[in-house]
Amino acid sequence: MSLRLQPVQVATGSTDTDSHLVFSDDFLVAVLVRLSDGHGETAGMWFLEAGFGPVDHPAAPIFADLDHAQGWIEQRLVTTV
Repeated sequence: MSLRLQPVQVATGSTDTDSHLVFSDDFLVAVLVRLSDGHGETAGMWFLEAGFGPVDHPAAPIFADLDHAQGWIEQRLVTTV
C-alpha cells in the first residue's frame, strides 16, 4: 500500500491552514491539518481533521509528525482489508 500526500490549504476557520489530503490507491482517505502556535504544547503536530471509511475515528488523534500520521493511517487501512 502506498499513501500519497497532497499539500492544500483548508479553511478550518482558524489559523490551522497547513494541511494535506491523504490518498490511498487514488481514494481520499484523510485530511491532516498541522496545528498552529495557538495550540500550546501540540503546536506543529498533525491532527486528523477528517478520516474516511476505516480511517474515520470518533476521537481524532494528534500525531507528532507526518510519518506517525501515515503509519497510523496505513495500520487502519490494513486492519480493515
